[in-house]
Amino acid sequence: MRTDTAASRTPPPLDELDRQLGHALQLDGRVAFSRIAEVLGVSDQTIARRWAKLRGGRAMRVLGLTEPAALGETVWMVRVSTTPDAAVPLAEALARRTDTSWVGLMAGGTEVSAVARSSGDWAREGGGEALLLRELPRTPRVLGVSAYCQLHQFFGGAEGLILKSGTLSPEQVAALSPPPPRLPDEPVRLSADDHKLLTCLARDGRAPVPELTAATGWSPSTVRRRMAELRASGVLYFDLDYGPYLFDKGLRATIWLSVPPARLHAVGQAVAAHPQVAFACATTGAANLFLTVVCENSAALYAYLTGPLSQLPGVSGLETYPVVRSLKGPGPFWQGPLRGQ
Repeated sequence: MRTDTAASRTPPPLDELDRQLGHALQLDGRVAFSRIAEVLGVSDQTIARRWAKLRGGRAMRVLGLTEPAALGETVWMVRVSTTPDAAVPLAEALARRTDTSWVGLMAGGTEVSAVARSSGDWAREGGGEALLLRELPRTPRVLGVSAYCQLHQFFGGAEGLILKSGTLSPEQVAALSPPPPRLPDEPVRLSADDHKLLTCLARDGRAPVPELTAATGWSPSTVRRRMAELRASGVLYFDLDYGPYLFDKGLRATIWLSVPPARLHAVGQAVAAHPQVAFACATTGAANLFLTVVCENSAALYAYLTGPLSQLPGVSGLETYPVVRSLKGPGPFWQGPLRGQ
């Protein structure tokens, strides 16, 4: 992903058709271009050409990702305080790990934030903390580590921020939306070949079937059937990774709210509907509601904090940390001009 802020290399914002294409792929990352073209009223060639330009310029990419809840995994929100000289190397090391996502620098570059996943339910099985939580305290120049377990997700994952843009009409959204998945009662167990398939899709969610057959050794029909099964069970979903500048949202910040348990679910549902909120979840800890918000600039962030957020009943505390540099998003580490942060 892009790791500098050089304005001269920031692509221009998208036009209306590009935004519609992005919205369509947020709904279903593997929907056929012919179907998108039909719903948008343009030619197949136009959609294919637009996507080739966006994908080739590394402005957008479709990712095939796994849902932790369907696999019985635990998600941790991690904050690491470091000495100023250690923050960037530590963030880069965390970004290269396969068990992390959303790695960034906060608080003037002296704090690293990350999302980590661990196999197993820590509350049910014990010892399910992420491996990096055992490694970080022994890392040189790390001053402190805080980790909060995600308890409930209100918005995020398969529900991407583009879905709140209103770029597509309700009729177009209905025409392009896949059937909703059904999470299984027990965690899904993946085979070695499943992991090969998912690794390939994590790099490119629109990878063609021949590429997936080569990765797994399966027949084309088996690849299609297994992808359909994994999607139906909620294990596999498709996300659209893109630079926030493309949608005129250049400032990302994390917000921690302290909410009494009796109000936690209601407040979580309320913030999930805010157009600025890209992710919202309940966590362990005194500050028990975590938000990622995306705004146009610092003035827009201030307006959100003093406007919609301040009007929520039951919020007793608030901490805000702008993300000053983003090193990794929802998928694998990718050194390309994507995030513009």
